[in-house]
Amino acid sequence: MAYTEKFQHLADVAMSEVASVLPEQVNNLLAQGAVALDIRDREEHDADHMVGALHVSRGKLEMNIEGVIPDFNTVVLCYCNANNRGALSANTLRQMGYVNAKYIAGGLKAYRALN
Repeated sequence: MAYTEKFQHLADVAMSEVASVLPEQVNNLLAQGAVALDIRDREEHDADHMVGALHVSRGKLEMNIEGVIPDFNTVVLCYCNANNRGALSANTLRQMGYVNAKYIAGGLKAYRALN
Protein backbone atom coordinates (compact mmCIF):
# COMPACT_ATOMS: atom_id res chain seq x y z
CA MET A 1 0.00 0.00 0.00
CA ALA A 2 1.29 3.46 -0.89
CA TYR A 3 1.15 5.93 1.97
CA THR A 4 1.29 9.68 1.80
CA GLU A 5 4.63 11.26 2.55
CA LYS A 6 3.27 13.03 5.64
CA PHE A 7 1.70 9.88 7.06
CA GLN A 8 4.90 7.90 6.53
CA HIS A 9 6.93 10.66 8.16
CA LEU A 10 4.68 10.54 11.25
CA ALA A 11 5.03 6.76 11.39
CA ASP A 12 8.81 6.94 10.95
CA VAL A 13 9.07 9.45 13.81
CA ALA A 14 6.93 7.19 16.02
CA MET A 15 9.15 4.20 15.18
CA SER A 16 12.20 6.19 16.21
CA GLU A 17 10.64 7.19 19.54
CA VAL A 18 9.25 3.88 20.83
CA ALA A 19 10.77 0.46 21.21
CA SER A 20 9.86 -2.37 18.92
CA VAL A 21 9.57 -6.02 19.85
CA LEU A 22 10.64 -8.72 17.43
CA PRO A 23 7.92 -11.22 16.50
CA GLU A 24 9.97 -14.06 17.97
CA GLN A 25 9.92 -12.29 21.38
CA VAL A 26 6.14 -11.84 21.52
CA ASN A 27 5.04 -15.20 22.96
CA ASN A 28 7.61 -15.00 25.75
CA LEU A 29 6.53 -11.46 26.65
CA LEU A 30 2.87 -12.50 26.64
CA ALA A 31 3.70 -15.42 28.94
CA GLN A 32 5.31 -12.88 31.30
CA GLY A 33 2.12 -10.78 31.43
CA ALA A 34 2.40 -8.42 28.48
CA VAL A 35 -0.82 -7.53 26.68
CA ALA A 36 -1.20 -7.72 22.90
CA LEU A 37 -3.26 -4.78 21.65
CA ASP A 38 -4.75 -4.99 18.17
CA ILE A 39 -5.31 -1.42 17.03
CA ARG A 40 -6.65 -2.27 13.57
CA ASP A 41 -10.21 -1.66 12.48
CA ARG A 42 -12.92 -4.05 13.70
CA GLU A 43 -13.22 -5.90 10.37
CA GLU A 44 -9.46 -6.51 10.30
CA HIS A 45 -9.55 -7.82 13.86
CA ASP A 46 -12.55 -10.04 13.13
CA ALA A 47 -10.79 -11.54 10.10
CA ASP A 48 -7.67 -12.51 12.10
CA HIS A 49 -5.96 -11.54 15.33
CA MET A 50 -3.54 -12.88 17.90
CA VAL A 51 -5.17 -15.23 20.40
CA GLY A 52 -6.01 -13.30 23.55
CA ALA A 53 -5.38 -9.88 22.02
CA LEU A 54 -7.39 -6.94 23.23
CA HIS A 55 -8.92 -4.78 20.54
CA VAL A 56 -9.13 -0.99 20.56
CA SER A 57 -9.14 0.57 17.12
CA ARG A 58 -6.65 3.33 16.44
CA GLY A 59 -9.52 5.76 15.94
CA LYS A 60 -10.78 5.27 19.50
CA LEU A 61 -7.51 4.53 21.25
CA GLU A 62 -7.17 7.71 23.29
CA MET A 63 -10.84 7.64 24.34
CA ASN A 64 -11.04 4.00 25.41
CA ILE A 65 -7.65 2.66 26.39
CA GLU A 66 -7.76 3.56 30.08
CA GLY A 67 -10.94 1.52 30.50
CA VAL A 68 -9.33 -1.46 28.79
CA ILE A 69 -5.82 -1.24 30.26
CA PRO A 70 -5.97 0.82 33.46
CA ASP A 71 -2.41 0.02 34.66
CA PHE A 72 0.04 2.45 33.08
CA ASN A 73 2.93 0.07 33.85
CA THR A 74 1.53 -2.78 31.75
CA VAL A 75 3.75 -3.95 28.90
CA VAL A 76 1.53 -3.21 25.91
CA LEU A 77 2.45 -4.69 22.54
CA CYS A 78 0.61 -2.70 19.89
CA TYR A 79 0.18 -4.25 16.51
CA CYS A 80 -1.34 -3.63 13.11
CA ASN A 81 -0.71 -5.53 9.89
CA ALA A 82 2.87 -4.27 9.52
CA ASN A 83 4.49 -1.37 11.44
CA ASN A 84 3.02 2.08 10.98
CA ARG A 85 -0.26 2.08 12.93
CA GLY A 86 1.28 -0.09 15.66
CA ALA A 87 4.15 2.35 16.12
CA LEU A 88 1.83 5.37 16.03
CA SER A 89 -0.38 3.76 18.67
CA ALA A 90 2.54 2.81 20.92
CA ASN A 91 3.84 6.36 20.66
CA THR A 92 0.44 7.75 21.59
CA LEU A 93 0.24 5.42 24.58
CA ARG A 94 3.68 6.52 25.71
CA GLN A 95 2.53 10.14 25.51
CA MET A 96 -0.47 9.20 27.64
CA GLY A 97 1.78 7.69 30.32
CA TYR A 98 1.95 4.01 29.37
CA VAL A 99 5.66 3.69 30.08
CA ASN A 100 5.99 0.18 28.61
CA ALA A 101 4.11 0.64 25.34
CA LYS A 102 5.90 -0.96 22.39
CA TYR A 103 4.98 -2.14 18.92
CA ILE A 104 5.48 -5.50 17.26
CA ALA A 105 7.96 -5.07 14.41
CA GLY A 106 6.34 -6.30 11.23
CA GLY A 107 2.95 -6.52 12.92
CA LEU A 108 0.57 -9.43 12.60
CA LYS A 109 2.05 -10.47 9.25
CA ALA A 110 5.49 -10.99 10.77
CA TYR A 111 4.05 -12.71 13.84
CA ARG A 112 1.97 -15.07 11.66
CA ALA A 113 5.06 -15.95 9.62
CA LEU A 114 6.50 -17.50 12.81
CA ASN A 115 3.33 -18.81 14.48
